[in-house]
Amino acid sequence: MKRLLLSLTALLTVAMVNAQTADEIVTKHIDALGGKAKLSQVTSVYTESTMDVMGNEASAKTTLLVGKGYRNESDFNGQQIINVITDKGGWAVNPFGGSPEPAAIPDEMYKSGKDQIFIAPLYDYAARGGKVELLGKEKVGATEAFKIKYTNKDNAETTFYIDPTSYFITRALRKSNAMGQDITITTDFSDYKKTDAGLYYPYTTNLDMGQFALKINTKKVEVNKAVDPAIFEMPKK
Repeated sequence: MKRLLLSLTALLTVAMVNAQTADEIVTKHIDALGGKAKLSQVTSVYTESTMDVMGNEASAKTTLLVGKGYRNESDFNGQQIINVITDKGGWAVNPFGGSPEPAAIPDEMYKSGKDQIFIAPLYDYAARGGKVELLGKEKVGATEAFKIKYTNKDNAETTFYIDPTSYFITRALRKSNAMGQDITITTDFSDYKKTDAGLYYPYTTNLDMGQFALKINTKKVEVNKAVDPAIFEMPKK
């Protein structure tokens, strides 16, 4: 019994150290982005980008109303794709995926992507019912990055890789569902630049969904722009 108690105590101690270490890394990451005080003042973020999709260029714009809604619109050869996540659900228009009319997204897809309505996925995560765990380090490119597993309150998991020097997120792995198939989305972030609001934002994003990949180059970032909440409502048929 004594040996069992000592083993349990040792395991609990290791778990507490790991939790504290994960929180320390997340705190440094938030500081690197601009700090908790600046992030708490952000109500919206609007971006305009160009996308390279298998050699074809497309335009895109994204609107985030913090805590309320996320909307991404892109134009591929005259075909518009819209993805929306809100605090209550999500919907999409995707002619290439067999949904030319607005349709609700599957519940599992919503749960895995709902953190997109927040300014930064790891900012104030505990208050949203999430938790983090340090899984050690793993090589991303030439750098041994901290590997942080984030689980939101719906038990959807995302693994973040945080650079040990800059404390920016350089990669994120997220499980999702596309056209009925489970996939792992790998997103690489780079070219972080300071915005006019004093926050750092990744201006280059590479998205890999296995059989589909694209590169996003952000051209414009506006913080605290007025946003009409109606843009997140799914049009009625």
